[in-house]
Amino acid sequence: MTESLHHRMYLLAYAEEARGPYDRSRTGLLVRTAVLVELALRGRLVEAGGGSVAVAGTGSTGDPVLDEMLREAPGHGWKQLVRRHSGRTLTAVEDQLAALGLLTVESSRLRLGGRRVTVSDPGTLRAVRDRVSAVLHGNAPVAGIPVADAALAALAAAGKNRSVVSRQDARELRDRIDACTGRLGTLAPGLEKTVRGLSMTMIAAQGGMGGG
Repeated sequence: MTESLHHRMYLLAYAEEARGPYDRSRTGLLVRTAVLVELALRGRLVEAGGGSVAVAGTGSTGDPVLDEMLREAPGHGWKQLVRRHSGRTLTAVEDQLAALGLLTVESSRLRLGGRRVTVSDPGTLRAVRDRVSAVLHGNAPVAGIPVADAALAALAAAGKNRSVVSRQDARELRDRIDACTGRLGTLAPGLEKTVRGLSMTMIAAQGGMGGG
């Protein structure tokens, strides 16, 4: 199973019955956010004055999706970066997963996004979902959970990914989800704020305000 956060976020959002993400618009925003978290975890994106984002360090990350975000980041805030080019990033991540042999991608004129996607190994999906489920339903203190895993749980909840966070979970696990979201504040307060506002960002995006 890939450990890249944006790859795991895509797999978490995959729906077998849909032959692709459960919602391409939402998933594009979730994947973009996961890219930002990944770069913050690596110390390559930091919060500058006024909540804007600054690039730290030089050189390639070795991942074209991450490198593209580093080129985009200067002069923008976290929320702006989530909303920029989300469809393009989603397609790029699908292509990466296909190159890794984790997905099969076929063209389709009959569906939004023009793609039918199949996960090559159902066990990969189970592993990603089980890992996030363990974070949400486990008894371990959230403070001791890796930030990457807490971030995935927070993103799944924010994106209303019902294969992982049911409506009942969203109600009953509200405090734990809140604590997982709070872990992002250790990376950047603005990043945590952006994740807390993702539901509204998604509504705006689906209303035609989200950017390509």
